[in-house]
Parts: sequence; C-alpha cells; structure tokens
Amino acid sequence: MVGWSDLPADLSDTGQVARLAAYLPDDAVIVSSDLTRAVQTADAIAGKRRRLAHDCDLREMHFGAWELRSFSQIEAEDPERIRAFWDHPGDVRPPGGESWDDISQRATRAVDGLLQSGVSHVIIVAHFGTILTQLQRALGITAYEAFGHRIDNLSVTELSVNGDDWSVQRINHRP
Repeated sequence: MVGWSDLPADLSDTGQVARLAAYLPDDAVIVSSDLTRAVQTADAIAGKRRRLAHDCDLREMHFGAWELRSFSQIEAEDPERIRAFWDHPGDVRPPGGESWDDISQRATRAVDGLLQSGVSHVIIVAHFGTILTQLQRALGITAYEAFGHRIDNLSVTELSVNGDDWSVQRINHRP
C-alpha cells in the first residue's frame, strides 16, 4: 500500500518514457500531484509543454497506518476492515487514513478546478486511486467496479469532458 509516502519514480525504461512523451498532445498543459514520483514523471514527459503548479489534491489515497504494508500484513491484523475497504469502498478508512469517498472528493475538486480554468487539453500525472476516481466518474460506475480496472505506471487513461458529458477514449493504454 503506497499512498502518501514520497518515493521516487522508476523511469529506467527510457524507451517507454520517450514513447509516452511523444504520444501525448503537444498543446496540452501538464500538472502532477506533489509527490516526487509524479513530479519526476511529469518532468520526464513534459518536453515543451507548459507546466502547472503541483497539486496536492491529485495525490494517491492516504493509507494511514496501512502505508507501506502488504495486504497480507494488514489482513492478519484487521481482516474485516481491509475486506470492507476493498469490497465496499466508500466511507471505510484505514486507521489514520482516508476513504474512497475522501480521495474521490479531493481528486474531483482538483479536476474540476482544471476544467474551470479554461484549458482545453490537460495531462494529469497522478496515481492509481486518483485516476480510478475520475474513471468511475466518467463511466458512471461504482467504486467497486472502478477497482476492477488496471492502471499501469506510464500508461494513459484518456477522458474527455464536454459540459457535463464525460467519455472514455482509453484506459491503461501503453503507447
């Protein structure tokens, strides 16, 4: 469970980083969460794109006492809570952490701020949970269904918004 721990990005696959940078629209602005792994990734793919200030609302979920622990470690200590966390995401929180509803509200606030800013193309470099909250929003699915989607490092999930209408072009695309 890696949430707010400020770990570096693994950008050792320079070919994949270059393909990703080349795939993304040149006229987009780029923003990232303020965690080092997102900032480093955004810097690596930015090229000549305009960088916006890092946004802490784009952080991964805060796992509290579960941070940097494995599922099996947590399950041995708190099996009911971790099962509820994954099987019925919503208001279940890790001790000292945040719930799915919390991260969803936080990420939505950040994305809505970007949408209201008037930029037409935005590359958001964020994290698994953050991306899934907006995928849930775009597809109109439950949090449990959103958890079923895979989001790999250096992949593209492309969402479009026109007024209140969201559409999904790609999920977990590897250019």
